[in-house]
Amino acid sequence: MSRYRGPRLKIVRRLGELPGFTNKITKRNYPPGQHGPNKLGKKNSSSDYGIRLQEKQKLRFNYGVSEKQLFSYVKKARHLKGATGTLLLQLLEMRLENIVYRLGFAPTIPSARQFVTHGHILVNCKRVNIPSFQCKPNDIISIKEKRNSQILIKKNSEVTNIGNVPLHLDVDKEKFTGKINSIVSRDQIPLVINDLLIVEFYSRK
Repeated sequence: MSRYRGPRLKIVRRLGELPGFTNKITKRNYPPGQHGPNKLGKKNSSSDYGIRLQEKQKLRFNYGVSEKQLFSYVKKARHLKGATGTLLLQLLEMRLENIVYRLGFAPTIPSARQFVTHGHILVNCKRVNIPSFQCKPNDIISIKEKRNSQILIKKNSEVTNIGNVPLHLDVDKEKFTGKINSIVSRDQIPLVINDLLIVEFYSRK
């Protein structure tokens, strides 16, 4: 499946808040559909499979990964020592596009992906244009020393809260550089999700 380019609020209404997917806020707190909100106040019953599928879709849409990519991360997390669900989230959080977003250089992960692919981002003073690049502790993330790059990041920093970065990251507001101090902890991941259900979804694959 190709990357999703449809209406984002429709996905948010169906799956819930996805901070990395969009910063838009919907006024309608019911799922999309031609019949509107359920007037009887009854919730549609979901099967166990449907509940696990929904959690998996939250992860996919929030981090902007394809089904093939996500399954690859699940397999990698299985071979690492620790809780598979937490390791899966940490692998996704350490993607370069997500680090750029979490540093406040971009309002959403799709915007951060565009910055990376267009060559605006440097890792340890080297240009990296691969959004899925896996960052490591002590890596330095900076902006290319070009006027256009600096202007783009400066505009985004005015929209995003560049000072409100998670504890595993440090950011220099003046130089627009960031440092990865450590692997992100589970409680520092803002996405409300049950990672155990995602592991169960892929348990038979």
